[in-house]
Order: sequence, then C-alpha cells, then structure tokens
Amino acid sequence: MAALTHFLMRRDVLLVASALLLCLGGAAAWYLLRPTTLTIAVAPKDGTEPGLIKAYADALDASGEGIRLKILSFDDVRESAAALQDGRADLAVVRPDVLLPTNGLTLAILRDQAMIVASPEQGGIKSFAKLGGKRLGIGAQKDADYWLLKNLLSYHGLALETAPAAGPVPAGTVQLVPVDEGAVAPAFKEKRIDAFLSIIAPSAPKAIALVGAVRSVAKDGKVEFVAVEDDDAIIERFPKLQAVTIPGGLFAGRPKLPADDVKTVGASYRLMARGSLSRVIAADFTQQLFEKRTAAAQQTDAAEYVLAPAYETTVAATSARIPIHPGAIDYYEREQHGFVERYGDTLYLLGALAGGLVSVLAWVRQRLTSLGRERIDDVIDRLIAITQEARRLKDPQAIEALTIEVDGLAADVVRYAREREPEPSTLSAVSIAIETARATIHDCRIAAVGSPREREEAPLSAPLAG
Repeated sequence: MAALTHFLMRRDVLLVASALLLCLGGAAAWYLLRPTTLTIAVAPKDGTEPGLIKAYADALDASGEGIRLKILSFDDVRESAAALQDGRADLAVVRPDVLLPTNGLTLAILRDQAMIVASPEQGGIKSFAKLGGKRLGIGAQKDADYWLLKNLLSYHGLALETAPAAGPVPAGTVQLVPVDEGAVAPAFKEKRIDAFLSIIAPSAPKAIALVGAVRSVAKDGKVEFVAVEDDDAIIERFPKLQAVTIPGGLFAGRPKLPADDVKTVGASYRLMARGSLSRVIAADFTQQLFEKRTAAAQQTDAAEYVLAPAYETTVAATSARIPIHPGAIDYYEREQHGFVERYGDTLYLLGALAGGLVSVLAWVRQRLTSLGRERIDDVIDRLIAITQEARRLKDPQAIEALTIEVDGLAADVVRYAREREPEPSTLSAVSIAIETARATIHDCRIAAVGSPREREEAPLSAPLAG
C-alpha cells in the first residue's frame, strides 16, 4: 500500500492524470462541435435531384458548416424512399405518390410538378373527356408519371393504352405516344399526336420550351390547356397528389398563355427526413437548404425551385397527410434553439460529471495525503519502539540490525519529503525521533561491547589471564 501511495503521489503521475483530464475535455468538446454527417438517398438517376444534392453537398463542404452529406444514389424514387424507410438513410428524395415512407417527414419541397396537357386551340381539346379517342404525346416517361396519368384518366372514365395501334383510337381510350422533346412540333404537324403532356415544374425552362413548340403549330399561336376542374375531389381520391395552379400569362406571348389561371394536379419531389432525426439537426439542415441555395444555384438551376411546404398552422403542418418535420417547422417559424438550449442537457451532464470527477480526485488526493501522514506516524511509532527495544538488547548483532532499520526508515522519510512538502512540525518530530533512536542505539552498542579502549585491550588481557 505504501508503494502504491508513493507512486500515485509522484508529480509525473499527477501530470499524466491532469493531461488525461484535458484530453477527456477535448474529446467532449470535439464530440459536441464535430460536423454531423447525414446519409441522403437520391433519385431519380435521370432527374435534376442528383445534381442538386451534389451542389448542396459541395456548398456545405466549402463553407465548413457543421453538417455534411453522404450521398447514396438510386435509379428510382421508390428505391430512395425505401432506403429512408428501412434506415439506410437519414434523408431521402421522395415522391409521395410513388412511395411515402412510413417514417418520413418533409423538410422542403425540391420541386413541384404539374400535369400540363397542351394542344393547339384548333384541336378543341378543352377537358379530359375530350382526350378520349386521341393520341397523347409524352416526353421522357417515368413509371411514376405513367401511374399518375393512368389514375387521373381512370377517374374521368378513360383507359390508357401504351401499345401502338393502327387506325383510329377507340373513343374511351387515350393512346400514349412517346415523343422526343425536341420533336414535339413535327409530331403535331405529322398528325402523330393530338395533344402533348408533360409532368414538370411549370416555370422550368423545359416546360416553357415545350409550350412554345405547341404554340408554333397552333393557329394564331393559340394554345389550349386542359384543366382539372374537380381537383379537390381528385386530391381526396388520391391524397398523395396535390392541387397546382398554373398562373395566367406564365408562358407570356401574344396572346398571353395561358389566358387565365389553369387548375391542375401534380406531384412533388420532397426532401424528407426520418421522423427520429433530431429536431435540432433537422432545423439546422433546413436552414442550410435555403442559406446555401444561392451557392448551389451556381451549379444547377434546380436550386431555384426549392421551397418551403405550405401550411397555415403548426397543428396543420404536423397532422397533414404528408406531415412536416418539427425541426423544419422550428426553422420556418424562427424558433430554433441557441447553443445552450440545444446542448443544455449535455453540458449539464458533462458539468456534473466533471464536478464529480474533481471531487473524486480531491478525495483521492486527500486520502493519499492521509496515507502518507499515516506512514510518517508509523515511522515515528517504530522509531520510538526501536528506542525502547534497544535498551533491552545486549547482543551487538541485534543492535546493529536496529541501526540498519533506522537508516531505512530515515531513507523513507527523505523520499517522502522529496515527493511532497510535509509540514515543518512533522519533519521536526521525525528528525527528533531519528536522532533519539540513533543516540540510544549508540549508547546501547557501547554498553554491549564496552568503551573503545576496552575493546582494544580486551584481546591482550585474555591471554594474560590464561
């Protein structure tokens, strides 16, 4: 125990313990301040989202923010939504009408898409009912777009046919005709299509170009847009869709296109987070989505279409069919927490642990100091005992053993004094005890073997006596 006490009270040991505490404090600070890496599932492969998310990831890296993105790429939004649902991702690009993860909550809308059905006015296609028996051109076709169109036509009592057919199209059927987006005008001129459909953000340059192609073959530049009049009923029937209004004059020109607002339906590509994602992290990331939008727009125009989901009240936002993450609501309503509010519990816990650790170290030091004092007390007690024991000894060898023991005890006291600073009264008591023991042993040695003169004469006297 004495050896352990001496070891623990050494200065180098205390310095190492202090350095260890500093390292632990540094590790705690690193843990609190290190960047948070979020895994994000991105799709579709041929959409604008991969480039958009990459632009945001680069912007976050360049700015040194506390959030980083790890990108998982998928071919289809169904796969990216599944990655969020099964826990492979913290965030995901999701199209709710394709697959809505059960654990997904919206952070932002990456782009709203509207179903735009346009035709030259002379075609007379003004409603979905008028699409029966017509050939409908479509550009880059995605499975999600196909099912959206099929459900909408089915609601209006029309069947969708994708296989090419010769001759007239049956009255209750809409023939879907793939058309390259650069060949829309020729397809109208060659009578291969009667109308053109695109599910796209209405203000996107590609949408403007497609409407321009239809206008180029329309008489007097007049284009007819098919409106979805029963949009409320359709949304009730297909709750993952959303109502969209194309503003009058969006496509400009003379006459302005469209002449009035056009009500239609569409779908959105949303950035969703798992519901268990920290509210603080969700708020921070949502903030970065909008603060870094300008930087991301340097790489892709898709950043310009990122917007907040619309809602009227917090209750409506969290209880909607496609609910919003509470952390995103914190950002939208400017109720984000400060550093102390965010990490208050952690800081309190660390403070309590640090206080407890300091108390333990103080107790250990006090205990070790008391053990050191006990050792000095033991030395003093032993020196007193040696003083008393020496007076009873007559054997010179036994007296010499006590001398060696006293020297060892004195060495222990010297080591103790070098490792710490004992009180002067303690040192004085030890010194008196050592000197007393040595003086007593010296007297006892003389008494046992005689004076120096007697020791010199003793060998000569013995033979004479013989």
